[in-house]
Amino acid sequence: MRALVTGGAGFIGSHLTDSLLGRGWEVVSVDDLSKGRPEVIEHNLAREEFEFVEMDCRDGERLGRLGEGADVVVHLAATKIPRDGNRLGNVITNLEGGRSALDAARRNGARYVLASTSDVYGNRPDLPFTEDGICVTGPSTVSRWAYGIGKLADEHMAFGYAEEYGLPVTILRFFGSYGERQYLNWWGGPQGVFLEAISQGKPMTVHGDGSQTRCFTHIDDMTEATARAVERQVDGEIINIGNDEEVSIKQLAELMHRVSGVGGEPNIELVPYENVAAGAYQDVQRRKPDLTKQREILGFTPQVDLETGITRLWEWYRQL
Repeated sequence: MRALVTGGAGFIGSHLTDSLLGRGWEVVSVDDLSKGRPEVIEHNLAREEFEFVEMDCRDGERLGRLGEGADVVVHLAATKIPRDGNRLGNVITNLEGGRSALDAARRNGARYVLASTSDVYGNRPDLPFTEDGICVTGPSTVSRWAYGIGKLADEHMAFGYAEEYGLPVTILRFFGSYGERQYLNWWGGPQGVFLEAISQGKPMTVHGDGSQTRCFTHIDDMTEATARAVERQVDGEIINIGNDEEVSIKQLAELMHRVSGVGGEPNIELVPYENVAAGAYQDVQRRKPDLTKQREILGFTPQVDLETGITRLWEWYRQL
C-alpha cells in the first residue's frame, strides 16, 4: 500500500509516517517546511519505501504527479487559528490546499482522508460533541473562527467530491494533540508554551480565568487512531479522534508545573481576553468529544492518560 501525506514533516505528519512505514506502507511525504521541520523525518530519508518532497501542496499539478500509484491521500497540511493576523492567508491556504489534495486523490483513484479539527464545532452548547451534531461558529468579524470555518468548508468540499466523482472520503476531527516533537509555541497548543515558560522561570500565560476546558490527545494515541482510519474502509464517515479526559487550562498548567519537579507554586499569569489579539479574540469554554465512533469503527480507545503523557513530554523536552 502507498500513501501520499501532505504536511508530512509536521508534528502529526511525521509520527503518522513512522506508523505507516512500520505497518509496511510506502509513503510519499510533502511539506513546504513553513512549519514542518526536516529533523523529524531525517531518520526515514535512507529508506527505499520513503520519499520526501519539499513543496507547497497547493501546486495541484505537481501533487497529482506525486500521487501516482497512491492508494490513499492523507491531507494534514493546514494553517491553524490566526491568532496574530493573516486571516486571508489562513483561509486561502486551507481551501486551496484541500482542493489540490482532493484533485490528487481523484486523479489517481485513491481514497481521501482529511485531517479536520474540533474547531469546526465552535461554541456548540451541548456536550460531548457528536459528529452528526450542529456546528456553531462565532461572528466573521472575529478572525479566530477563520480556521474552523475553513476546515468545515474543506469537509463540505470533500463530500462534494464524493457526490460528484464517487471519491471515497473519510473525515477525521482531531482534538488537541501533544507529545514528543510538538511545537514549543502556541502553534503546538498550551503544552509547548508551558514547557518553555516553566523551564525558563517565566509565568505560564493563561487566557481568561483558565476555567475553559479541553481534552488533550497524546500523539501516540492520535497516530494509532489515524493510521487505523487510513488502513480501513471507513468511507463516508466523520470520526472524532481524541481523548475524552477533560481538563481546564489552569489545571493543565498546574499539572505541568507539578510534573516538572521545579517545586514551589506554579507561576500562572491570567491574561484577560480583551488583551488577546487586540481585543478581538473569542474562546471556546468547553470542548469534549464523543468517542463512540473511534471506539466502534476504529476499534480504538485512548491508552495514554494526561499525567502519563505530560510526564513523557517532559522527558522528551529535557533531551532537546
